[in-house]
Amino acid sequence: QVQLVESGGGLVQAGGSLRLSCAASGRTFSSWPMGWFRQAPGKEREFVATMRWTEGSAQYAHSVKGRFTISRDHAKNTVYLQMNSLKPEDTAVYYCAARVRSGTAYYIQTGDYDYWGQGTQVTVSS
Repeated sequence: QVQLVESGGGLVQAGGSLRLSCAASGRTFSSWPMGWFRQAPGKEREFVATMRWTEGSAQYAHSVKGRFTISRDHAKNTVYLQMNSLKPEDTAVYYCAARVRSGTAYYIQTGDYDYWGQGTQVTVSS
């Protein structure tokens, strides 16, 4: 059984930075695609960033491109989301996700992923 545990959320002022972590246990990531999503109150969960585990290439939502960076540490079985220049509209619960089915595409739909963390709250004040 795979478990994903996010951490690093909190309250930050607009223009500030946070780094989210997602630690996986139960299995080694191997070549799994990993993703970050977020969900604001009253809204659907939306794609933020994804990466191919082996080669490290990434894709981002237009709203965060140039401000957020997804990265991973194979040895720690952990994926990160560095968030810079935060805006109030980035306020949401952030979730990491893992896909264990094979594939080489960039996966940006919630249904593409098999395991989810519990989420971590990010609040950006104006």
